[in-house]
Formats: sequence, structure tokens, C-alpha cells
Amino acid sequence: MPVLELHEDDQYLVASGDTPLLEIWEALPETLIPPFPPVELPGGLGGLVARGGFGQNFFFPSEILGVVYRTPSGRVIAAGGRVIKNVQGYDLVRPYVGSFGILGEALKVTLRLRPARAHGLYRRTGRLEDPLPPAARFVWQEGETRYAYAAGHPKELAAFEDWEAVKEPLDYRPLFPHGMGIGEGPVRDLRFAWANGGETPAPHPLFKRLAEAL
Repeated sequence: MPVLELHEDDQYLVASGDTPLLEIWEALPETLIPPFPPVELPGGLGGLVARGGFGQNFFFPSEILGVVYRTPSGRVIAAGGRVIKNVQGYDLVRPYVGSFGILGEALKVTLRLRPARAHGLYRRTGRLEDPLPPAARFVWQEGETRYAYAAGHPKELAAFEDWEAVKEPLDYRPLFPHGMGIGEGPVRDLRFAWANGGETPAPHPLFKRLAEAL
């Protein structure tokens, strides 16, 4: 069963890798948001971290404070911790984020949470590359529809008055019954087009050596 531990005052959350993304959203107060939009994706939190996030327009690895993961050799590694400056020796958190499973399976993840006075999910017809209001933290495209999740001061969200407000979270798991990989597919964000059962990026030889060492 997914395990979820919320530290509201310190603005971080600890959850097991199999925790569904929308379950995390449901556990949070209105004043805090996680580093992903209110969208359910294959693989839960662990899958999200292994793919390097979804839809963000900021540096996603900095939002992951710690990861406990099992390497392909069966070794369990606890990387990072629960505060920002927690690295002693080699940083094995950032190499894991976006490794597409090459370094192993996430067992537990510590997420940084961000305060937000107001936030909301919006959509409109358009292109992913079209200009966005500054409050948009996440943006992605599904077909001809562009989605944006915005957070900030209520006045900043007024810039989305010409967009349609989406009242319910989205569940994209039916679009990816064989997993979520890179390739031409129904959804794309600023990094990749996401395909059902698509490929993973070819690792750099040095990265392969790291995986083998773990």
C-alpha cells in the first residue's frame, strides 16, 4: 500500500514510489502544491521521478530532496534527505531523476512542496509554443488542446480569464496502457512527446558505467 507522510510546516512530503499522483494532491492543503500538475500518469510517483517529471517549466530535479531506490543489482540506496543542503559525498539523487529506470526502482521519494496563494488548471486550443502568462508552472499539449497549471497570487491567475477552467483532475493512464515512453503519441510537453509504450533515451556511456557500479 502507498505510504504518505506530510510535513506541512517544513513544506515537504515523503511517499512511496507506488503512490498515485492524485492521491498526493488529495493529501495536500490548498496552500501547498507538489512539483507536478493534477494529472494521473502511469507508474505513480516513482514513474514520474524516473521520467524526470511532466509538464514543468522549471528544473525538476531540485524539487526532489531524496530518493530511496533499488538498483538492478538489488542494492538499496538512500540518496539525499529531507532538507535542501543534505548532500555529503556523491549526489545520487539528481542522476536518478530522469534516468528512466536505468538506475533502478524508486521505493520512497521526498518531495519539496511550494506555497501558492491561488492555483488552477486551465485549457484552450493552441500550440505548446504559444506565449503563456508568467504564473504557469506546468504546460502540455493533448491533441489540439493546450493545458496549463498556474500558481501564484490571485491577480496573476486573472491572466487566464480567456482560458477554460478545468474543474476535475485528469487521468492519462488509459492513454498509456503499456507505459509512458518517448515517441510520437497523444501528449507532449516542453521536453518530449510521450507515446504509449515508447522508447527511453539511450544512456550516455558514463551513465551506463554508473548504473553498472551501483
